[in-house]
Amino acid sequence: MNNTSLPAVANHERRLYQLGIILFLLGLLTGFLLPLMENARMGLSSHLEGIMNGVFLIVLGLIWPKLRLGPTAERITFGLAVFGTYTNWLATLAAGFLGAGASMMPIAAAGFEGSAVQEGLITLALMSLSVAMVVVAGMVLWGVSGQGSAKRTT
Repeated sequence: MNNTSLPAVANHERRLYQLGIILFLLGLLTGFLLPLMENARMGLSSHLEGIMNGVFLIVLGLIWPKLRLGPTAERITFGLAVFGTYTNWLATLAAGFLGAGASMMPIAAAGFEGSAVQEGLITLALMSLSVAMVVVAGMVLWGVSGQGSAKRTT
């Protein structure tokens, strides 16, 4: 049976598992790159973000079948969760290699500051992923509270 014949809920559940494991692995591999980074402390943040966000996607996959959301809300929640978790890892990884991130993460940046463009892109990424993850948390809370539309049977 291929993924196209599975109901949308099962597809999202399986993809969250896959994407979570991939992000977890990327987080682990990021740890090996710390000596190559301009700012290893920011790299450590990326390492931890990859691991924690990977676990988050796996947990989201576990509870996904319990969510009561309509098809559009499911697609939006899924997309924002993937965008937010991967962008979190990638933004901190870029900041580690560039020696940037002071504008949004002064403690992790540890005195390193990138160019205005670098800082602006990292700020944009962090702000957008923050909004995305707040929406995801709200949608998941709405979905598990039973307030959303009736759940399709799988």
